[in-house]
Amino acid sequence: MSEKRLTRTRIRAGVWEGVLSGVASQPKLEVLLLEQPLPGVVVEPVAGRPGEWAVRVPIPAEVLSEGVQTFLIREAGSDQTLAHFTIITGVAMEDDLRAEVDLLRQELDMLKRAFRRHCLETAG
Repeated sequence: MSEKRLTRTRIRAGVWEGVLSGVASQPKLEVLLLEQPLPGVVVEPVAGRPGEWAVRVPIPAEVLSEGVQTFLIREAGSDQTLAHFTIITGVAMEDDLRAEVDLLRQELDMLKRAFRRHCLETAG
């Protein structure tokens, strides 16, 4: 099976949608916002396309607030981000650089945790 790839198809009616390819069996995905998992992620096989899965992520209205929210999609139990999406509310689009900085912060936090875990595992 080829490398895992999650491709965004659209956001419609408060639901992020994408297609995950390169996975033979039903994957378990999690979506994090500020390191907190979001409920309701749906992963279903795409009819007639083995190894491809339709992914739907409902975006709860209560998590949306002024500023930038970056959602990380990853395989449950893994620190590898398969995809991310950013929602900016209440600010002009020229401030889009803040979305990139927010994503970099979240990825840096994830790398720090993985590095600390690695140091603990190899120290013994």
